[in-house]
Amino acid sequence: MLGKRKPRVRLNCLLAIAAIVFGICSNGANVVCAQEASKDSTDARMQWWREARFGMFIHWGLYAVPAGEYQGRQINGIGEWIMTHANIPRDEYEKFAPQFNPVKFDANEWAQMAKQAGMKYIVITSKHHDGFCLFDSPGQYDIVDATPYAKDILKPLSAACEQHDIKFCTYYSIMDWHHPSQLPDKFKEGKPVWNPTRIVEGQKENYTNEMKAHLRILIEDYKTHVLWFDGEWPKWWTDADGQKLYSWLLELNPKLIVNNRIGSGRAGMSGFSQKGSFAGDFGTPEQEIPATGVTIDWESCMTMNDTWGFKTNDKNWKSTETLVRNLIDVASKGGNYLLNIGPKADGTFPKASVERLRGIGDWMSVNGESVYDTKAALFRPDWGRVTLKNGALYLHVFDWPSSGKLTVPALANELNGAALLSAPETALAVDSSGEQWVIEIPPAAADPIATVIKIEVKGMPKLAK
Repeated sequence: MLGKRKPRVRLNCLLAIAAIVFGICSNGANVVCAQEASKDSTDARMQWWREARFGMFIHWGLYAVPAGEYQGRQINGIGEWIMTHANIPRDEYEKFAPQFNPVKFDANEWAQMAKQAGMKYIVITSKHHDGFCLFDSPGQYDIVDATPYAKDILKPLSAACEQHDIKFCTYYSIMDWHHPSQLPDKFKEGKPVWNPTRIVEGQKENYTNEMKAHLRILIEDYKTHVLWFDGEWPKWWTDADGQKLYSWLLELNPKLIVNNRIGSGRAGMSGFSQKGSFAGDFGTPEQEIPATGVTIDWESCMTMNDTWGFKTNDKNWKSTETLVRNLIDVASKGGNYLLNIGPKADGTFPKASVERLRGIGDWMSVNGESVYDTKAALFRPDWGRVTLKNGALYLHVFDWPSSGKLTVPALANELNGAALLSAPETALAVDSSGEQWVIEIPPAAADPIATVIKIEVKGMPKLAK
C-alpha cells in the first residue's frame, strides 16, 4: 500500500493489545498483527475502488462561462485555469457568477451517461482553484448564493449516482485563488498571476478551518466516497499538513478513500509520491499512463481533448479507439482510468464527449468483464494488452494476426477453454502442449478497437516459467 495511515494507529494498538491478552500473538508478534490488521482494513476500504477500474472526472465551474476566451481573445492553456492564465483580478472573475445559469443540467442524465459508458464512479469538482463551490457552502461564493441558478447541483447528482449504483466522489482544491487568506504569486504588468498562491501571514489556520468545514459537509451531507485533492503544491502546504488532514478525514468517515495529493510529495505529472512523502491511498498520474505495471494503487486521470474545463476552441478530440485502448492499457497495469468531461455552462456535455461515451459504452457492454475487478498482466505482448482475474486470462488484441494463430506464454494452470467474449458459445482451439500456448483464431477481428479472447483456467493464472 501507499504508506502508513495515522487514523489506524490507535486501532492497531488496541488490536495488538487484544491479541496479547488472548494469546494470539507473543514475543513481539503483536506489532506484526497490528500491521496485518491495518492492511486488512485498508484492503476492505479500497475493495470497491479496485474493482471499479473506470470512472468519470467532471471539471465544471465558472470557467465554463468564458470557455477559454477573455476580453475578446483566446487564452492559451487549459480552460479551468483561465483566472491565472488571463491574469484576471478577483472582482473581475466574480462577474462570471451572474452569467452561470446551467438550466439544462440534468443529474439523472449525467449519471445515466456514466453508467452506459461502463463507469463505476464519478468525481466532480466541488471547488477548483478559482475557489467557486458547486455546493451550498458556508460562504457566499457558490452556485446557490452567487448565481441566478440558485440551486445546489451536487445533492441531486449524489442522489442520481446512488440511484444508478455509481459511487459519488468529489474533487477539492487546497489552493484557492479567491480566498482572502491567499495572495498571487506575483504580478505581471500590474495583473495577478495566481498560481501558486502565497499565504497571508497568520491566516493559514483560519483557512484550514474553513476548508475543513467544506470537507465535513462533503463527507456528512453529500456522502462522498472519495476525496480527490489537488492544488497541493504551494509552499505553504506541507506533507505534515496533509497527514494531519488525512487523519481527521478518516475519523469523520473510516471508509473514505483519499488520493495522494492531500500531501505535498507528488513528483510532478507522473503522479506518484516521492520516497518518504505521505502518499494517501492512491497515486495520481495526470495525462499519462505508466510504462509498466505498478504495485501500489494508482489512477490515471486523462482528458478527451486537451483541456479539463470546457473550452470552445479545443477541438483536439481523442478517438474512441484511443480512449478504449487507454482504459485497457491502464487496467493491464493494475490501475484505474478516470476520464474527464468538461460540461458547458448550460449544464450539457459537449456533443463530442457524448459520442465518445456512447462508443466506449458499446465496447464495455460486450467486454466489461475483462476490465472490472482485474489485475495487472503477467506479460505484455506486442499485439495488445492482457488482464486477469481468478479463473480467467483476457487477451485484448489490438493488432489481429493474419496467420490465424495467436500465441501466449504457457500457463501453469489447467486449461478449461477459450472463446471470444463477443461469441462465448463458440470455443477456440488451444494447443497447450508447448512453451507457448497457440490459439486458433477467426480470420478477422470481431472488433476493430480491441477483440477480447477469454482463456479460462483453474485458479489464478500463473506463468509456467
